[in-house]
Amino acid sequence: MMELELRRVRHDRTELYTRAVQPILWLAIYGTIMSSVRAIPTGGIPYIDYISPGVLMQSVIMLSIFYGLVMVWERESGILKKLYSTPASRYAIIVGRSMAAGIRGIFQALIIVPIALLLGVQFLPNILYFALAIFIVFFISGGFAALSIVIATFMKTRERFMGIGQVIVMPLFFASNALYPITMMPPIVHYIAIFNPMSYGVDAVRGLMISGDLSGLLLDIAAIALFDALMFVIASASSRRIIE
Repeated sequence: MMELELRRVRHDRTELYTRAVQPILWLAIYGTIMSSVRAIPTGGIPYIDYISPGVLMQSVIMLSIFYGLVMVWERESGILKKLYSTPASRYAIIVGRSMAAGIRGIFQALIIVPIALLLGVQFLPNILYFALAIFIVFFISGGFAALSIVIATFMKTRERFMGIGQVIVMPLFFASNALYPITMMPPIVHYIAIFNPMSYGVDAVRGLMISGDLSGLLLDIAAIALFDALMFVIASASSRRIIE
């Protein structure tokens, strides 16, 4: 399934380019303007550098959330019913479909990172850290793609599904450490951020690519792994609803 997604990306990269417009605006306009304000404590990191991992993660997760549209289209075309008639288990199909979204997540990251470099973002010159950060992007993409499959089981038409992406991703984005430290948040939002998987993804990528602070990396990876495993189980349990 990942190989199939790789071929899709190779033949049609339009979605990757269009999805890159929003993060470019976040970095080029918002990041540049807020860098001159210096009102947000970033631990000595330039603000545009600080938000780059968060903007990257938001873009990747937005891409993954809309991956459920593939399942809706496959249901309408009859492909999904044929796929479920194969000997593969539903869990294997869901994991394969979800992790295929990680392929697009990697390509999205490889588009945004060079643009961030052109805007002056200073990434750590460590190829191992960069590779691990890309793996985390790939990994968390799968979890949010599985979440989109769960949503697709309840919203079985493309029209109903289209509006759900912004409703899910933007609240998670603002209730995370993507744009500001969690310690600045009001108490209620602070607690939401603690249970927000995006917070752990941003923290891991920021430590590996920007700050070099890896003190919480194991916790971040464990939280992302738990989120992925939970989403895979829920998506596989509810996936049969989409063809009923």
